Amino acid sequence: MIFGNVQVVLFLLFTLVILVLAVWALVDALRRPAAAYVAAGKQTKQIWSIILGIATAVAFFSVPPPLGLGAFPTFLALLSAVAAIVYLVDVRPAIAPHSGRRGPRGGQGPTRGGW
Repeated sequence: MIFGNVQVVLFLLFTLVILVLAVWALVDALRRPAAAYVAAGKQTKQIWSIILGIATAVAFFSVPPPLGLGAFPTFLALLSAVAAIVYLVDVRPAIAPHSGRRGPRGGQGPTRGGW
């Protein structure tokens, strides 16, 4: 009986991790400028936003009943994880140099601005 409870908790944590991963990828994709995707030779910002938006919705609806609806099967949550991982591992590093962000202040170092 205890193994069943552990299995349910692990499954719930697994789907929540996929949801957080998909949300992270979506938010990151939306914060990047559209020109960075073109400059890096990747799909457009609109395409990645749609892919990751659908992946986030599917991951949200795949969370099991104690916290979510459990409306979609598990393999769809895995496809959501694949989409988010492809973005985070392949697209994000490619568009990062073209995003114009350099450090925590967005490019303002000691030589620009400040005292």
